[in-house]
Amino acid sequence: MATIVLQVPDETLVSKVKQACKMLMGVASVKVQKPKETDITKTAGYKAAMDDVKNGRVYHAKSVDDMFNQILG
Repeated sequence: MATIVLQVPDETLVSKVKQACKMLMGVASVKVQKPKETDITKTAGYKAAMDDVKNGRVYHAKSVDDMFNQILG
């Protein structure tokens, strides 16, 4: 079975596009997926980074060379 993905920037047209697709011969099903909106402040990585800042586990480098020296030793 082939899958075709349509991106419809105007959400007011989604239902009309869905209806039109259903009218096409051979279309088995039509599904609508809304884009995921990720709130970065809810991610584990963000929370870990903020915990590092809160607990003073933050390092400053004077240059790129200094940064690599801190990372690699």
